[in-house]
Amino acid sequence: MNLSAAFYDRRLFLRRLGTAGAVAMALAEGIGVLPEATPRAQAAEFVSRRPAPKDRRFSSPAVEAEIARVSAQIADPELAWLFANCYPNTLDTTVEIGTMGGRPDAFILTGDIPAMWLRDSSSQVWGYLHLAKSDAALQRLFRGLIGRHARSILIDPYANAFARDPNAKSPLWWVSSDATTMRPGVAERKWEIDSLCHPVRLAWGYWKTTGDTMPFDSEWHRAAQVIVATLRAEQRKSGTSPYRFQRNTNNPADTVMLRGIGAPTRKIGLIHSMFRPSDDACVYPFLIPANLFAVRALHWLAEIAGSVLHDATLANDALGLADEVAAALAQYGRIGEGPNAVWAYEVDGFGNTLFMDDANAPSLSSLAYLGAVPRDDALFSRTEARCWSTANPYFFSQGGHSGIGGPHAGLGMIWPMSLTIRAMTSDDPRVVAGCLAQLKTSHAGTGYMHEAFEAGNPTHYTRPWFAWANGLFGELVIDLAARMPRMLAVPPALKPG
Repeated sequence: MNLSAAFYDRRLFLRRLGTAGAVAMALAEGIGVLPEATPRAQAAEFVSRRPAPKDRRFSSPAVEAEIARVSAQIADPELAWLFANCYPNTLDTTVEIGTMGGRPDAFILTGDIPAMWLRDSSSQVWGYLHLAKSDAALQRLFRGLIGRHARSILIDPYANAFARDPNAKSPLWWVSSDATTMRPGVAERKWEIDSLCHPVRLAWGYWKTTGDTMPFDSEWHRAAQVIVATLRAEQRKSGTSPYRFQRNTNNPADTVMLRGIGAPTRKIGLIHSMFRPSDDACVYPFLIPANLFAVRALHWLAEIAGSVLHDATLANDALGLADEVAAALAQYGRIGEGPNAVWAYEVDGFGNTLFMDDANAPSLSSLAYLGAVPRDDALFSRTEARCWSTANPYFFSQGGHSGIGGPHAGLGMIWPMSLTIRAMTSDDPRVVAGCLAQLKTSHAGTGYMHEAFEAGNPTHYTRPWFAWANGLFGELVIDLAARMPRMLAVPPALKPG
């Protein structure tokens, strides 16, 4: 291996970050999932892992009250400890608040990488939305982040990650060889459909929750127009795209074939994506879960355009594009027919399909969580069941752990967010209990969720500081406190395995 290339490889960097670990701690709940030899954590070990109050980057009275409220409903001390550590992690460690042009500004790190991903930052704060209406501090945070997203998209709608300083070069060393148009302020320029959808979801969610229209200024309006124009351009009806990307790397998942254009496609109305939400390159450019998410995001954008911006032209343009993509999905996005059909993961329009699932959202198994499909949709249910089976090459089951990973962290590595999302979209107490039990085994004594952990050996994990996974876990616990409170109120079962 070329040592220089290895040093600049993002995956190697992240694995080095995550080689630390302690003995796995766990208490099985519901259906036992732990091997008999798994040691148990002691209550005395459940000391808060949060930064001291003076060292926290952001403080929200409503979030602190929510931690106290929900923790009081949790009978399992380990689960309560994990929740209290994880839920505020984004606020504690990743938020930078300021002003830009006299308006609120918020920059949110993904965690142990010094940049802001549009997808991650949108998701990291989603679990605080329900508290924003009563908390002025959170309102400032959301206004600042929504504005930062708009300004970032206006810098480059094809970029997935951005630097703190909009005039600076990328802080990420692994982009140094990238053959693409790197503008100031861009940290990484991997074209992923969902990078434009997650900010729309957050903006719409904030507006619907609070009624606050302050973030939707002329800058956001222009960003919304750019979002629709970019998604439409990436249908590539003319046969081409302004986007190119190549990286000098030993990892084919980090670059784009055919001189940066991507694999051939038949132009069928779907939107091309060169990368998945894992930042791995697509095999076939029509990423189905991302297209489904785009349809929903375009409807959200149209609602804002019509009701807040009073721009009927933009609203109609967004709805028209959504209808085109939805029709193409119905015709080309499935594998099988009738009651046996499932969603494909990727297609090329020529009839070639790929079935798999990746833990990063949007994934096939996260479609209901994201609101892209109804929870009780039969097509989704069949697809989700197949994702959580050996039909998915990235479904791993070993040593009492079962979950979904992806190529990004490697074979045998389960992403906790796959378990979290499954629990949030299931109404089966046994499924939820099994997910909770596995999540409790995954933290390796750190008190936090990680990017991925090895099935059967959670002391081997990647990314000790991954705020999205922490926030998602907190979101799950709050969801269960409202939807399935008995899951939290019953003390944990003591029998392992």
